[in-house]
Amino acid sequence: MKTRIGFKKLAVRTLPLALAALVLSSQPAAAILQKGEKAPAIKLTTTSGQPITLSNYRGYVLVMDFFATWCIPCKEAIPHLNALNSKYGKQGLQILGVSVDEGSDRDVKDFVVARHLTYPVAVAGDEMQADYGLRSIPTIYVINKKGMVAEKFQGYSDQTAKAIEDTIKRLLAE
Repeated sequence: MKTRIGFKKLAVRTLPLALAALVLSSQPAAAILQKGEKAPAIKLTTTSGQPITLSNYRGYVLVMDFFATWCIPCKEAIPHLNALNSKYGKQGLQILGVSVDEGSDRDVKDFVVARHLTYPVAVAGDEMQADYGLRSIPTIYVINKKGMVAEKFQGYSDQTAKAIEDTIKRLLAE
């Protein structure tokens, strides 16, 4: 009986990841964005109607969280990102949620409200996903004050959360 319960839990956790991999693998092949490279340009509009470009974040440490509303690890990252926003926002941290959901922007807006996201969220098109070389979600990029990719994290765990915070502290001190 224990084995079946364990299998069900495993299936519930891995099925969304497998679906995310399938969706993202159907995208055209893109170059993998590397640490130390200039972050690709962005031109988005947030769910609240604000236009956003990468230049809006010049001089700030930017955490870009590529997520989907149906992704379980993506949902698990949100409380940590909200906490980072609260803790380091006044020191120069900015967080931008970037949804890869297809379909209605209304679903993303409802998700933002239901999950109490404290940072702006926009929906990325295929071109932006290709520019950032997305292969899985969540994918979190940390971009330094000069617009360069400082770190890239794929997936989410307690270790990832600590590494993201350590990176933020280091970059804010520069």
